[in-house]
Amino acid sequence: MIRVVLVDDQPLVRDGLAVLLASTGEVEVVGEAGDGAEALAVTAAVGPDVVVMDIRMPKMDGLAATARLTAAKGGAEAKPRVLILTTFDEDDYVYEALAAGASGFLLKDASVRELVEAVKIVDRGDALLAPSVTRRLIAAQAFARRRAAGRDAAGAGREAAAALTPRELDVLTEIARGLSNAEIARALVLSEQTVKTHVAHLLGKLGVRDRTQAVVFAFENGLAPPPRNDGP
Repeated sequence: MIRVVLVDDQPLVRDGLAVLLASTGEVEVVGEAGDGAEALAVTAAVGPDVVVMDIRMPKMDGLAATARLTAAKGGAEAKPRVLILTTFDEDDYVYEALAAGASGFLLKDASVRELVEAVKIVDRGDALLAPSVTRRLIAAQAFARRRAAGRDAAGAGREAAAALTPRELDVLTEIARGLSNAEIARALVLSEQTVKTHVAHLLGKLGVRDRTQAVVFAFENGLAPPPRNDGP
């Protein structure tokens, strides 16, 4: 049973999600919070596996709360993983949420089964990669931030790439495209277990927590191509 804390400033939304998730028999809602500050307190008290986090909330928003939760002291296993539950109206915040340490995000119009599957994906240490339109958003935000900050993208990319083998760079590129391990295995003519090994190694070398953070890192450091606008 996966232990979850729900964070949303609308009580009706929290109540509805709690009932629906409990009905699946796979998720136990162990706490609720109406803002980011309350989420920190509740999470510290109950120690959930996953925090399902809204973004726009009073007192402390989901971005700040996510950054605080993922930066908390203790090993990676001691920190809850954060799944952002958002809407397209909040697209400008998606990149910031992932950069803050969220393991992924889901739209609020998702089905209960999709939400449960997302929670399970995040709980097992993987990451929920967004649809292609949102991957383009993440890429565009990352490139815009790098240009605005005046960073030497090529230099940063070379430095990060130096720690990776050519095959690990290939795998990272496919991850940034949104491919699953099985799809990467087919694309690169490798076994799925070999792909999993490469993924584990590159995450460690880049110092990132999961695949979503690897995508953000790749876009920020010029290890993935800029987004294209020729499709969804």
